[in-house]
Amino acid sequence: MVQTTPFLLVLSLALVAPGFSARKQCVLSGRWVNDLGSNMTIGAVNGKGEFAGSYHTAVTATGNEIQLSPLQGSQHRTTNKGQPTFGFTVNWSFSDSITVFTGQCFVDKDGKEVLKTMWLLRSRVDNINDDWKATR
Repeated sequence: MVQTTPFLLVLSLALVAPGFSARKQCVLSGRWVNDLGSNMTIGAVNGKGEFAGSYHTAVTATGNEIQLSPLQGSQHRTTNKGQPTFGFTVNWSFSDSITVFTGQCFVDKDGKEVLKTMWLLRSRVDNINDDWKATR
């Protein structure tokens, strides 16, 4: 899970790659780390734009031990403009919640790949009367 202070947090994730050289296209596959120290690994994106991977958050609102959690996603593949939009879901292994992320992959002026994302977290609640506090 991620920090709960803002309703929607914009994350900047920077690609970690040894010997990285400037690219014109942004590629989702690889290992990404955000400014809070959370990291994710995205496997190959298939021909339909689908991908899978894992997310290891550095922050949580639960008292549970943080565990590596699976992610499933999709990249928009109808254009070859090189800075794709995407979305993925993380099913947290250590809590009763799920987070969806949506964003776009950019290549900045220095050739660095950056993911700009927003997230929405849904926690399980015991009844419908508590629905108001289940989404962050």
